[in-house]
Amino acid sequence: MWEIVRAGGPVMWPILLCSVIAVAVTVERLWSLQTDRVLPAGLLDKVWQMVQANQVTGEVIETLQRNSPLGRVLAAGLKSRHQSRDRMMERLEDAGRHVVHELERFLNTLGTVAAVAPLLGLLGTVTGIMSAFSAINEGAIGDPKMLSGGISEALITTAAGLLVAIPALVAYRYLRGRVDGLVVEMEKQAIALADAVETAGPRPPVRGRGKSAA
Repeated sequence: MWEIVRAGGPVMWPILLCSVIAVAVTVERLWSLQTDRVLPAGLLDKVWQMVQANQVTGEVIETLQRNSPLGRVLAAGLKSRHQSRDRMMERLEDAGRHVVHELERFLNTLGTVAAVAPLLGLLGTVTGIMSAFSAINEGAIGDPKMLSGGISEALITTAAGLLVAIPALVAYRYLRGRVDGLVVEMEKQAIALADAVETAGPRPPVRGRGKSAA
């Protein structure tokens, strides 16, 4: 492995750095974007039961904010439950924007890695070809061993860049779709709470575990 890295030349180091970043971001986001962590099962039902029982206090709202991303959105709605629906929706939307920003954390970095890695591989290809031509100018046209270094550098960096970029792009697309699915489900539950508070009717129809798109 070390020999391959050395043969790839100096461009291999930023490619390796990109691979470490891609793995770290992917693992962290897969952990953070678990459905149970973002949309706890039955949380909306519990919140509505407390509203009906008139048990919503400042301490309850603070606990709800620490519960999960969905909890932060619902807590924002509860703070304005005695105001107009428009005002309540504004608070929900504002909290939702902050939560979405948190859910998308590091995804731009992952997308950047997916875009930069093949360009680094191309850079390594160029430097490898330059090394090969330099060897030719020094009279290595009849000695394949003197040309092999530049050619190896070009091929290794190209392959390494693609090996980093392809999984990073797949992970980026998957995680982006997962965030979109979680946000849609979060919006449904927030609107359900707003509708129930406005009508003071039965508890919200959204029950159980939220579903997310992959």
